[in-house]
Amino acid sequence: MAEREREVDEIVDESISRKRNVKDILIEMKDTSGLMVDLAYSALLTNSKGIADEVTELEKKMDDLEYEIIAKLMLSARTPEDAADLSGILRVALATEDISDSAENIANVIRRGIGDHPIYKSVLSETEEQVVKVTIKENSELIGKTLGGVRVSSNTGCYIRAIKRGSAWIYNPNKNTKLFEGDLLIASGSEGAVEMLKEMVK
Repeated sequence: MAEREREVDEIVDESISRKRNVKDILIEMKDTSGLMVDLAYSALLTNSKGIADEVTELEKKMDDLEYEIIAKLMLSARTPEDAADLSGILRVALATEDISDSAENIANVIRRGIGDHPIYKSVLSETEEQVVKVTIKENSELIGKTLGGVRVSSNTGCYIRAIKRGSAWIYNPNKNTKLFEGDLLIASGSEGAVEMLKEMVK
């Protein structure tokens, strides 16, 4: 319990030092939970433990965001009226956390090795879209270029859903998003499109 309290203290201290507001945290929670749901179903339909593991990592991030927004809301309440107004935001934040918990439960089906059940295989055989995670290698043609500059979507048919750079995530990257060696791309597309993207990141 003491260890968890120390971790919470660190989360709150970091939040205060970064001067993030409640709106920023709530947006990040929304983006994170949305990505988790997408990845969880993708992991289920493709029986991908790698993608399921990413969902689990994102759930840890969601836990930190939950502590952060609760601390911010508590610090923002100066009067009973403030507390009443902020309680609605808290309910939204907690509901978003519930969504992420459910996404992790879906991913855990794969992590426990149950994803090879015949019913999942039959669903997979009827699913055209694949979701993959690929890492940009040191000699890749993508390094230093933007998504728009290399026209990843139009040239491969793959849609880049998110980019993991170190421990940080970039949600809904756009044409101006620059790519670097070591970036982990979460992408979706047909089997042929995915193979083309895998060639580009080498």
